[in-house]
Amino acid sequence: MNYSKQRESIKEYLMSTKEHPTADVIYQHVREENPKISLGTVYRNLTLLVELGEVRKISTGDGTDHFDADTSAHSHYFCRCCHRLMDVDVTPSVEQILAASSAGIGTVEQASLLFTGVCKDCVINNETNNNG
Repeated sequence: MNYSKQRESIKEYLMSTKEHPTADVIYQHVREENPKISLGTVYRNLTLLVELGEVRKISTGDGTDHFDADTSAHSHYFCRCCHRLMDVDVTPSVEQILAASSAGIGTVEQASLLFTGVCKDCVINNETNNNG
């Protein structure tokens, strides 16, 4: 595969943030450095980086995909109120991985968990707004 300055810019941005940005957010940031880049180019390069295993794609169920340069085994928490996606230091147990492997669906190469709920900041804000 040939070197691509655009792909490198996308990867560098993802590695520089602890957030889990969407393609649109990545596009906005990379565009500051490279104004000629298109949203389609960002999507194509993200797809390639995911296929190469250099970036993780996290689908949160709200129709928006988020991206993470941290490909180590870790899980995520998605707040359905503010739509933030955060790392959670929880990994699937050996028992869960073995159970999935023995379910007859095929081999398990990677496992991750996605927790969904309302984050503590949103809970506090909702309580404050309801009591105010």
